[in-house]
Amino acid sequence: MVGGSWGRSVIEQCQRMRFAGDIWPIHPTHDTILGLPCYRSVADLPGAPDACFIGVNRNATLAIVEQLSQRGSGGAVCFASGFSEAAKEDDSGTALQQQLLLAAGSMSVIGPNCYGLINYLDGALLWPDQHGGERVSSGIAVITQSSNMAINITMQQRALPVAYVMTAGNQAQTGIADMGIALLQDDRVTALGLHIEGFGDIRGFEQLAACAQRLGKGIVAIKVGRSEKAQSAMVSHTNSLTGTDAASDALLKRLGIARVNSIPVLLEALKALHVFGPMPGNTVASMSCSGGEASLMADSVHQRDLVFPDLSVKQQQGLRDALGPMVALANPLDYHTYIWNDLAKMTATFAAMLQDAADLTFLVIDFPREDRCAYDSWQVAIDALLAARDATGARVALLVTMPENIAEALANKFMQQGLPTFYGIEESLDAMLACVDIGRLANNASTDPVLIQTPRNTPVQLLTETQSKAVLRTAGLTVPASSLAGDTQQAIAAAKEIGYPVVLKVVGVAHKTELNGVYLNLSTEAAVAAAAQQLFSISESVLVEEYIDQQVTELLIGVVRDAANTFMLTLGAGGMLTELMRDTTTLLLPATDQQIESALLQLRSAALLTGYRNRPGADTAAIVQSIQRLCQWVQSNASVIEEIEINPLICLPQRAVVADALIRTRPLP
Repeated sequence: MVGGSWGRSVIEQCQRMRFAGDIWPIHPTHDTILGLPCYRSVADLPGAPDACFIGVNRNATLAIVEQLSQRGSGGAVCFASGFSEAAKEDDSGTALQQQLLLAAGSMSVIGPNCYGLINYLDGALLWPDQHGGERVSSGIAVITQSSNMAINITMQQRALPVAYVMTAGNQAQTGIADMGIALLQDDRVTALGLHIEGFGDIRGFEQLAACAQRLGKGIVAIKVGRSEKAQSAMVSHTNSLTGTDAASDALLKRLGIARVNSIPVLLEALKALHVFGPMPGNTVASMSCSGGEASLMADSVHQRDLVFPDLSVKQQQGLRDALGPMVALANPLDYHTYIWNDLAKMTATFAAMLQDAADLTFLVIDFPREDRCAYDSWQVAIDALLAARDATGARVALLVTMPENIAEALANKFMQQGLPTFYGIEESLDAMLACVDIGRLANNASTDPVLIQTPRNTPVQLLTETQSKAVLRTAGLTVPASSLAGDTQQAIAAAKEIGYPVVLKVVGVAHKTELNGVYLNLSTEAAVAAAAQQLFSISESVLVEEYIDQQVTELLIGVVRDAANTFMLTLGAGGMLTELMRDTTTLLLPATDQQIESALLQLRSAALLTGYRNRPGADTAAIVQSIQRLCQWVQSNASVIEEIEINPLICLPQRAVVADALIRTRPLP
């Protein structure tokens, strides 16, 4: 431990947690700290430390890191700030961080600008502040880029066993993914929670995800912040529809990491993973002695991708025998208070409900205040639930509607019996959904690395619709027959050659509809002439194109390079519905045919693809093939592509046709 008051705090925390190893304080003037003899320098230590907390200023940190590295130390936590995170205010910060890396050499470094780590399994803390945890034999691990969030998480009172808390700081050398892999490989760690401000090393996260899947351990993440758009001059709808956070969402899904939006849900999801692991399905059952709570559960499940299965015949028979004729049998179940405090009846009721059990069954139960009330009869309900669980082997959990309605000691007692207590209806159901997502995503996880390609250093150009379609035709997509016309007579001649009906469009305009720059289904020479005259008033040339009829629906297909030089594939409702419905989903390239088809079917407008109200469906295979050919062409030209938008892709019963397209690219090879 290097440093004054900060080093002293580290020693205090280790002693409080009964750390069994040696602690070697280093201080240039003190002889002892908290009863431990002090060493004047790293050179004076009796050996190479396994790990060191460095609690001095940033300039002194550099020299100490170098000394530790030369002694063969296992690693160091760099507490000091003023490195790359301060680059906007201090020009020297980035240079100092590079010097830190050179000083560390092959020695592992966490930070700088971080609090370090807490190991609650072994009582080993490189941590300079208070914390609220205690020793455990197994538990979840949390890594965060915010030291203050880490402190707050250690203060949780949710009966969640925490094995490790780590802070990442600047990730100058050791990143979140590296930390996560190391923690997951500890057999005592059951699940991993992440707070991510930005993805630095995508390849590292891919390795982390592969490690988690190999070990069967779930990862839940909060991803905050909004990355900048890849280009400020986007001309397509794609970025405005997906939002700048779409790539992060797509990456986490691809990696099999469940994304949540709050710390309470993160902690509740980690609790579920600690006890149950990833959920095999999304069915839920609920039992309570209140119709109000049953209604709240029903409404909350209805708003999520969770299902209350109907009671089976076996369940109904068992419940009727236990509850008698006056209770309405349903899931969620309001078992009333007729059997309250009757261990035999309650056990029979719960066992009946667990006969054909849902993936997770909640007993909704709020406990009275310990300081003013007694809860002996509430314990009867717990004993009955445990007996029913042991008899059936079903997954069961308690759910309190308000966190204050159970004492931490009581929740800890139940957790030791393998019975977790979840806090809040909304948070608990979101936590279960995260565990369901992990199970689903693990089954569909992509083994292909994400496409990452740095662009060439050449100017970006916008291709016209005609040029864009020529490129897509080369890529293997179906494009309508067309011809450019420079005057009205050429437009009439082109229409005759293509065959009526035709479409006339202005050329060189990104959003034609807003300028009345498109005329559809023109069936006569007079109609073509009239439309051409209008269009030539706003464009020097006009595109005459085959009219595609018998369409089932229209799709938007977009590919955009994002700020991390990955490629987002956006699929959504197209044509006039694009901005009206804002119905999109996003994948990262490369994507498999199965992933593309699954994404299409997740759209709210998917019913139009499959055939809505006895209307014919679209040729899904042709749509997927068109999208895949576009993706493969992007992969082959990734160094020059900035964005592509096909809007719409007209979907027909037998084919899919590119009706309009824009491409922003550097010069093609």
